Amino acid sequence: MSHNLKWIDNQQFHLQENIERLEHALQSFTVEQVNRVERFHRTYEGFKQTPLRSLDFLASHIGVNKIFIKDESFRFGLNAFKVLGGIYAIGQYVAKLLGKNIDELSFEQLKSPEVKAQLGDLTFISTTDGNHGRGVAWAARELGCNARIYMPAGSAEERLQNIKNEGAYAEITTMNYDDTVRYTSQLADSNGWVIIQDTMWEGYEEIPLWIMQGYTTLAKEIVDQLEEAPTHVFLQAGVGSFAGAIIAILQQFYGRKITFVLVEPDVANCFYESFKLGTDHFVTVGGEMQTIMAGLACGEPNPLAWDILKAYTKVSICCDETIAATGMRVLANPLGSDHRIVAGESGAAPFGCFYELMTNEDYAELKATLQLNAQSTILFVNTEGDTDVENYRNIVWHGKYAK
Repeated sequence: MSHNLKWIDNQQFHLQENIERLEHALQSFTVEQVNRVERFHRTYEGFKQTPLRSLDFLASHIGVNKIFIKDESFRFGLNAFKVLGGIYAIGQYVAKLLGKNIDELSFEQLKSPEVKAQLGDLTFISTTDGNHGRGVAWAARELGCNARIYMPAGSAEERLQNIKNEGAYAEITTMNYDDTVRYTSQLADSNGWVIIQDTMWEGYEEIPLWIMQGYTTLAKEIVDQLEEAPTHVFLQAGVGSFAGAIIAILQQFYGRKITFVLVEPDVANCFYESFKLGTDHFVTVGGEMQTIMAGLACGEPNPLAWDILKAYTKVSICCDETIAATGMRVLANPLGSDHRIVAGESGAAPFGCFYELMTNEDYAELKATLQLNAQSTILFVNTEGDTDVENYRNIVWHGKYAK
């Protein structure tokens, strides 16, 4: 029996009390709200919709109807989707400081000398594996503000340098992700800095919600680009904010027709362990959480994301490094006229899980549970490109983390 991935059914799936409890939360993810977020993003002069690729030859080879991949490696030239959340949260924060509604402002207006004079010396601080922090650093620099970015132990030097290249102060700590978040929160409190983080805790709910709302532009683009709803969506989860935001929007547009599957690293599998527990409450995991899927190395769920994910996720999967690495290699080597997808470790993990369960008889039960067959249309989001080029080449060129 192969043990490259583990899976668990979500016993909370579609429980009516969970869905009813979500009604208030979903008011933050209405179609009207999504349109507001997209309007703000489009005021940035470099805004471009990222491509949705249809891998038809691969779908035929694997035995499904369609495979679609939303490729966020093209987002704002930053090679990852995270900037969507950071830029919207910072925009909302600045608008609030100015006493204005963000609907009245453009990104270009926020860059004006007049706004800069009103803001004074503003510093944003965040914890990141690289992609979120780079987005926060980029947005802060664009607005003439300061940024301080802290990374967990084991973070890639290239990602650290990319953040510094955006003009931010950045360093790698000796702590794991969740402990680094606590550290940056303390620094923010002590110095009067503004923390921009996508997980929530008591007293810190507004900015994480703005970040989640920022991600919804991605989901809105998918709806605009797809002619009909997918049957299955595989989504990666760290604290769950990205997956929760995407599910919230796709549910509102398509209803309960979609099977959502959540994917995490096996060393940072807080959602898998929470679903395994089978209760209404989530659990946290700790330890070093060293994984090539650095963007997913989080042990504490975002409470709002948990409420969404426990209501709508069908199955939770956790996987090892070889699964993500296989996904990277398959996407980098297309069949026929399919597009080549440059997917980083976190970006490729959901596809790697799908590929494994479709090609390995050990997972026939999971394949049957998800009803993956010739009628299935599968959607993935490549959340990052080769944000660590050296590791990408070691995996794709030299076979690192092969099974």
